[in-house]
Amino acid sequence: MTSDRSARQFCGRTRREFLWEAGGGFTGLALTGLLDRDGFFAKASAADGAGKGTTTFVNPMAPKKPMFPAKAKAVIFIFCYGGPSQVDTFDHKPELYKLDGKTIPVKTFGRGGHKNVGRVVGPKWEFKPYGRCGKLVSDLFPHVGSCVDDIAFVHSFYAESPIHGSALLMMNSGRLLSGHPSLGGWVTYGLGSENENLPGFVVMLDKTGGPISGPKNWSSGYMPAAYQGVILRADKTPIHDLALPPGMTRGQQRDLLDHLKEKNEEHRAARADNTELTARIASYELAFKMQQHAPEAVDFARETAETKALYGIDDPKTEDFGRKCLLARRLVERGVRFVQVYSGGAHNDDNWDAHSDMVRNHGQHAGETDKPVAGLLKDLKRKGLLDETIVVWGGEFGRQPTAEYAQGTGRDHNSYGFTMWLAGGGIKGGVSVGTTDELGNYAVDDRFHVKNLHATVLHQMGLDPNKLSYFYGGLDQKLVGVEGAEPIKQII
Repeated sequence: MTSDRSARQFCGRTRREFLWEAGGGFTGLALTGLLDRDGFFAKASAADGAGKGTTTFVNPMAPKKPMFPAKAKAVIFIFCYGGPSQVDTFDHKPELYKLDGKTIPVKTFGRGGHKNVGRVVGPKWEFKPYGRCGKLVSDLFPHVGSCVDDIAFVHSFYAESPIHGSALLMMNSGRLLSGHPSLGGWVTYGLGSENENLPGFVVMLDKTGGPISGPKNWSSGYMPAAYQGVILRADKTPIHDLALPPGMTRGQQRDLLDHLKEKNEEHRAARADNTELTARIASYELAFKMQQHAPEAVDFARETAETKALYGIDDPKTEDFGRKCLLARRLVERGVRFVQVYSGGAHNDDNWDAHSDMVRNHGQHAGETDKPVAGLLKDLKRKGLLDETIVVWGGEFGRQPTAEYAQGTGRDHNSYGFTMWLAGGGIKGGVSVGTTDELGNYAVDDRFHVKNLHATVLHQMGLDPNKLSYFYGGLDQKLVGVEGAEPIKQII
C-alpha cells in the first residue's frame, strides 16, 4: 500500500518541497541577473585573481573623517562595574536621611524581583556644595567634587535589566544579548585610529579581574575583529608575550612577518569575507610595532613627581587605579581613540555591588578612584586635552533606596533611575540634567535611556548615531538600534 507521503512525492520531493525549491531557483536566477548588472561577478573575479598580486591590504584602523565637524577626538570611559549607588554619590536625596530605618510602601525591582515595601537605608555620607555651580556631592568624592564645574551630571538614566550580565552588555553595546559591537568598537569603526603603533580601542581591567561576561563587553561583534578592544596593563609589561623571543633580532622577526604576511595574503585572496583573517594579518603588524612603542606609552619615567601625586600614584590605596588613569591620558595623547578603565572586577565586594554593607563597599572603591579620576580631569585640562576628550563615569545601573536584606545596609540593583556623568569634548560643565523621585528610585523628569548616552558620545565624535551603520543580518545595524536615539541636547 502506498503511503500518503509517497503519493504526494515528485522526483523524490513532496509537491510543497518541489515548489519551494523551484521558486527558490527562479529567485536565484533573478538575483544573478541583478548582481551581474551591478558588477558583482566582475568584483568577485578580481578578488579571485588577488592571489596573483593584484590585491592590496587595507588597514581597517586607518583614520577616517567624521561625518561632520567633531567636538572630541577620543573617549575615556571610567566603568564602575557592579553599580554605584546614585543616592550615596551624586544624587542628593535629603528625604532618605529622615526615613532611615523605616519600612515604607515603595515599588522596587532588582535582583530580588518586584517588591512593594522596603526598609529605607539613609545615605551614610553627607553632601556638600562644590564649585561655582554649587553642585552637591557626597563626601565619598571630595576630589571629583573639586571638578564639578567641568562635569555634566545626568541623574535620570534608565535601562531594561537589573541583572549584571545583560546590563553590562546594554551599557557597552546597547543590547541585552551578546554578539553586538561595543561602543568602543563603533567609535573605531567610524573613525579608525590616529596611531598606527597602538591599538585604537584599549581596555584596562581591575586588579581583581574582569567583569562578568568578560570580552563580550569589548567585542567587535559582527564587525571585523580589528574593532575589538585590546587589554593593556599599566605596568612594565603592558601586554603578555609582547617581547621578542630569546635569540631573535627585530630584523629576523621582520623577515619572518613579511613571509608570513605573503602566505596569509595568498590564503586570504579566496576568502575576502573572512574578517578574522584580515584582522589577524593586521594584528601581527600591530604587535610588531607595539614591541617598540607600547613600552614607551606605559613608561612614566618622564612624568613629574607632581603629576604622579596628582593621580595618587604616591599612595598605595590609589596607586593601581592612578596608574591606569595616567596611562589613559598618555594613550589618548598618542592618538588612541577609545580607552575603557574598569573599577571593580570579579564578584561581590571586589566591585561596586554593595548588597550587604554600603560603607565598606563604596568606601573602598570610591577611596581607590576619587583622586585618580579627579587627577585625570585636571591633567587633561591643563594639557589642553579635555576640550577634545570625553570622559564618561558610571556603572551598568544604580542601586535602590531600600535595604536588600532584613539586616545590613546593602542595596539591591536599580536600573530604573541612576546617575552617570560626562566631561570634556564639548560637554557643558557645571550642569545637572534630569531628576529621580524623592527617594532616588525612578527617573521621572527628562528620562534618558542608555542609548541616549551612546548617541551623545557618537555625536560629539562627529558621528551621526542614526546614520552610522553596519549591514548585518539583513539590517543596517546601529549602536542605537534600528529605532534610533538622540543625543542629550541639554549637555552639549
